[in-house]
Amino acid sequence: MKLQISDNLIKHYLQNAYFITGHSCAGKSTMVRMLAQRYDMIHCGENYNDVFPREKLSRWKQPGLCYFDTMSGWEEWLNMTPEEHWNWTEQVAREAAEIEILELIRLSAQGKKIIVDTNIPVDILREISDYGHVAIMLCDPPDICAARFFERDDPEKQFMLEQISLCKDPEATRKNFDSWMHYCPPEETDWQHTGFFTYTRTDFESDTREEVLHILAEHFGLLQKTSGKLLNAGKF
Repeated sequence: MKLQISDNLIKHYLQNAYFITGHSCAGKSTMVRMLAQRYDMIHCGENYNDVFPREKLSRWKQPGLCYFDTMSGWEEWLNMTPEEHWNWTEQVAREAAEIEILELIRLSAQGKKIIVDTNIPVDILREISDYGHVAIMLCDPPDICAARFFERDDPEKQFMLEQISLCKDPEATRKNFDSWMHYCPPEETDWQHTGFFTYTRTDFESDTREEVLHILAEHFGLLQKTSGKLLNAGKF
């Protein structure tokens, strides 16, 4: 018999977990970090599933997560077609979700609130969490990430730039990489109609971090709610 754990049981054990997901460049990582600091929450940043030992992964059960161990080199990955890359990222998100859920259950034993920068698919979040524990951060325009992706100087992005420069045809590889950002698969998530709270970032010049932090904290019930209806859109 294949082991399955009912969603109501998982939801109970994750009652202290709060999730932020959505578009790249929407400010998810910044908000997760600030919420953790301001409200003494456990910080689960991007790729927190990496705590799971890679040698324990199975190439047959987690082929997406094991891809980097089996590929011929970075050029192979960087030259995936947009469709291939989308399918791979979806596969990785679902494989990683199992690890993330188990890790969050482990962290929940500490009794503290947890704030999570997550790529757990929305249909899974709907099963394991609820409206007051999930926030979706979006960008307008949604493809702003394609233009600003490499403006952020974090090590991961600089590593990608270096690997692109080492490819046989760096210009073609960079063009292909950029095309990933514009790919719109038929089954793309309609973020605005998931049923979860959404916040849209439209201002990419002004510093509105404190404003957004307050809105998210209010949504998550981390501070006393003010009168009136919660905002569902605004600037970042």
